Amino acid sequence: MSEKKTSIPEASTVDLRGKQSVRATFKLSERAIDYLSLVAVHLGIKQKSLFDHLIDDAPALRDIAATIHLRKFNRIDRVQKTYVLSRKTLEVLELISNDLDTPRDALVEYSLHKLEAVIQGEKKRHEQRKRLFKDLMAHWEEGKDLLEKARKTLGEDDPFCLEIQRSMGALTRTTKELSAFIEKSRVIEQY
Repeated sequence: MSEKKTSIPEASTVDLRGKQSVRATFKLSERAIDYLSLVAVHLGIKQKSLFDHLIDDAPALRDIAATIHLRKFNRIDRVQKTYVLSRKTLEVLELISNDLDTPRDALVEYSLHKLEAVIQGEKKRHEQRKRLFKDLMAHWEEGKDLLEKARKTLGEDDPFCLEIQRSMGALTRTTKELSAFIEKSRVIEQY
């Protein structure tokens, strides 16, 4: 019997070190903290992944640095918060911060504000989901009425009725799951 060899992708130690998680503390506005938390929870994305996406792009970070007004930034009430991010992301952040003589906290703050567009888009989608859910509930009510009519007409044990009942069971589970999803998403309405 021959042994099956498993191969793993080649990776350099630099690549592997870049994926290591590190902790970093920033002083950020409550709004920026809320943006990060909301997007992470609502979209089911880890905060570390969001940081990687927002900060790991050096050219975009340089563009953000060009828009920072330090006087305005220094007037923002901020709180200290520690996050987990990849070593590579932290290195990019440090590099841009040093190169452009821009505070690291300001780069993170302004990067997190880019999430506002995502939140506004999700807010619109949430409203559309609520309208569609209302339509789905009307469909569920019609299905319930049809099942009752079929039972009266054909009898409860008729195969036709049993299939409608099975279908209604699936639809009921779906409406419960979607109702829970919409309820969980209501947090986005306040933004």
